[in-house]
Amino acid sequence: MDAVAADSLKHFVETEWLRDHLADPGLIVIDCSWHFPDEGDAWEEFQEEHIPGALFLDIDVVSDTTNPLPHMLPSPQDFARIVGEMGISNDDTIVVYDTYGFFCAAARVWWMFRIMGHDKVKVLNGGMPKWLDEDLPVEEGPPAKRPPREFQVSFDASQVYSTDQILQISRSGGAQLLDARSPQRFTGELGEPRPCQRLGHIPGSINVYFKDFIEYDGALKPMAEVKKLLDASPVDLSRPIVTTCGSGVTAAVMNLIFTEIGVSGTAMYDGSWSAWGCEDSGLPVATGPEPGGDA
Repeated sequence: MDAVAADSLKHFVETEWLRDHLADPGLIVIDCSWHFPDEGDAWEEFQEEHIPGALFLDIDVVSDTTNPLPHMLPSPQDFARIVGEMGISNDDTIVVYDTYGFFCAAARVWWMFRIMGHDKVKVLNGGMPKWLDEDLPVEEGPPAKRPPREFQVSFDASQVYSTDQILQISRSGGAQLLDARSPQRFTGELGEPRPCQRLGHIPGSINVYFKDFIEYDGALKPMAEVKKLLDASPVDLSRPIVTTCGSGVTAAVMNLIFTEIGVSGTAMYDGSWSAWGCEDSGLPVATGPEPGGDA
């Protein structure tokens, strides 16, 4: 299935395209909405309204539930089992969306499918906000039950970095650590949304705020503007990049953007600040706007 966005974005589809192809065989739409506990219940919101025929994927459920860190990657075997039980096969084209646009869990789920070896996954540009703004159809209730399918994975471990690997990069370089959080969280001026976390960033990392690339309606800014923003940022697109954020969600927005513009080989620190910044991690923390900062 040739799922192509109206403006030729490779990894997105537009709302008009999805509206016209909802009934296509082999197309599966997934609502990946996720909130902090005090910001709402994504499952309840899904049952109140969602894109017709959409399934629901909770990144806190499709995760390594034995790990105390939030929504860490599940094992390839668990991912294959859960996705297969949802009725998804490797033959399907998947379109993911969330209630924020694309800059939250939709990008995370796009990244998850791709590192598990499934490239036929697209992101709905603008997500649910744009869909609703355009008065497109919605339905309510739980998702329709689909018969189980076989889903095979081919896990690319090179795209997932551990804390030990990040510590080595922080000490000696070799790759760029790109923190996608807000500048205020990066510098340590603003508190973290999770308890028991220190303020600041991984020493040696640079800050490129993911929201700078998002339009008011939750869609990606025009590619010319995206490239202009990256040109003005501290990131060097010719060097390896490992993204981080608060918990491995919005970092995926940057991985998605880099993939869209043709930058290959980017990876993510899955634990991100949830792992590094916790009070008992024993890892160094920097503050201030410059790489290195104050220990």
